[in-house]
Amino acid sequence: MRACLPAQPRRALLVRCAPGAPLTPAHIDEVAALLGRPPQCAFDVAVAHDDGRPAVIANAPLLDDGRPMPTRYWLVDVDLRRRVSQLEGDGGVRAAEAAVAPEALAAAHDRYASERDALVPQDHSGPRPTGGIGGTARGVKCLHAHLAYRLAGGDDPVGDWVLARLGDIGVSSAAEGAATVSAPTQSVSVAGSDGR
Repeated sequence: MRACLPAQPRRALLVRCAPGAPLTPAHIDEVAALLGRPPQCAFDVAVAHDDGRPAVIANAPLLDDGRPMPTRYWLVDVDLRRRVSQLEGDGGVRAAEAAVAPEALAAAHDRYASERDALVPQDHSGPRPTGGIGGTARGVKCLHAHLAYRLAGGDDPVGDWVLARLGDIGVSSAAEGAATVSAPTQSVSVAGSDGR
């Protein structure tokens, strides 16, 4: 009897997309399917697979009904969400918080909040988003949000911690013409455990 060997994962290319790149109806439908509901605010695809499938979206700071949306970057890639959920289930939130200097984490929250808050219309007089990454003011709330911010180009020590734990994600410069959604600034290589 011949032993079955696990298939080698195929590395998929994730591409950081230019802000404001046009969305196609297919992107909107894919994001709705990945979220399990229609998007509740305007968004951009911040990071996509090389075939154009969204991996991270960048949300507007206000929902369509005017309520604040504290989470700027949302991880929508099914495989990465599953893997990060496993990491969280294994105590990753506490471990990440213990591993990262509080000052570095606070600075990441401040950068995230500043980026998001700069997008609130100047004439907006209603409630504004609060908190930093994942809507929390301090500490670590959601590893998915930290990874999404890091993949989108944010300087986040918790996102770096998550990347190190996943082990098979690396950031490299994008090749000329490698973008399928828009012109990339950098690319991220991801090898999924399911071979995608």
